[in-house]
Amino acid sequence: MAGVLEGIRVLDFGRYIAGPFCATLLGDLGAEVIRIERPQGGEDRDLNPIGSDESGGMVVITGRNKSGMTLKLGSEEIKPIVERLVKSADVVIANMPASILKKIGLDYDSLKSIKENIILTTPNAYGENGPYSKKVGFDGMAQAMSGIMYLTGEPGTPVKTSSPFVDYGTAFLGAFATLAAIYELKNSGKGQHVETSLLSTALTIGNSPITEQDQLNINREPIGSRTQYAGPADVFQSKDGWVMVQVIGPYMWKRWCELVGKPEFLQDERFKDDDSRGINGAYLSEVMQAWCGQFTNKELVTKMEASHLPCAEVLTPQRVLEDEHVVATEQFVGVDFPGLTKPVKVAAPPFKLSETPTKKMERAPCLGEHTDKLLAELGFSDEEIGQFRDKKVI
Repeated sequence: MAGVLEGIRVLDFGRYIAGPFCATLLGDLGAEVIRIERPQGGEDRDLNPIGSDESGGMVVITGRNKSGMTLKLGSEEIKPIVERLVKSADVVIANMPASILKKIGLDYDSLKSIKENIILTTPNAYGENGPYSKKVGFDGMAQAMSGIMYLTGEPGTPVKTSSPFVDYGTAFLGAFATLAAIYELKNSGKGQHVETSLLSTALTIGNSPITEQDQLNINREPIGSRTQYAGPADVFQSKDGWVMVQVIGPYMWKRWCELVGKPEFLQDERFKDDDSRGINGAYLSEVMQAWCGQFTNKELVTKMEASHLPCAEVLTPQRVLEDEHVVATEQFVGVDFPGLTKPVKVAAPPFKLSETPTKKMERAPCLGEHTDKLLAELGFSDEEIGQFRDKKVI
């Protein structure tokens, strides 16, 4: 069965995560995605090395379901290649500063001059307008500027999360907005410029405490793994590991009090609602820790689930791979890759469509793997392709 985006061609000039993974998601939905990188390779080929001379772990993830070619962007010699590529495409994705896009001819005006109804999607750090528009930035900068980092960790020690969730969130929002632009293209025939930014993503995710600060001037401080607005909600040590527990709302609160043998808490004014329980969360965590310390992780999860209370083990990366639910629901797909002795575990697309399933996962391309094939499809002769190669622009 065809994917929902079959027939859509995407040119992925992305770097690192936000741009490339935006294109990856469109490829999962059936779009034809061409990954275009420098002849010496993109930055993501050196990130998270996993033992292959061909690629790092990052490109194995973000490069799935793509063909790959190389181009020396900005060189005069590749202008006819870029023109034919753009004319053949529906979407261009490029997460570079606006000044760089203009310099190498990938800005919206330049692309429109080649194909009037092209869609250009540009994830960037801070947006294309405003005082910070020319600054470079990564996921960590957005976490820092959004208030998320300040409220993470313990007081006096801001902590960045280990996974670049802002990068991936921006990719998701970019794909979402690009789908809307494709829908409009199908309806009206018009293309458009789609812009997302790391800072906008982080501010969207971290919106709640900022709204609260604006209204109440409450000046919250970080409280570790506890939840600001409910309790007990924290990470607790068992006899053989750690679990995460979140008790939220009056019904869970009542069941928790019964489970841990604290029925008197139901009449205690300190715990009258979620907000009060969040304020007194440190004490509730002490009570919960004393109770959790009597049991193993498995026993805790069983007891909590019997009372319909959320509880999960804190898993190491190795135990994630072994978890029975992760395995049973096929959350990872094994993909063969050159130079590796076993398939790479790549997370499956995080969505399912009953009538238009996602594309069967294909490995990321090796550097420039499909350059000659794609150039031939664009109408360049073997002689012309050889000349491009001699000039080192592919």
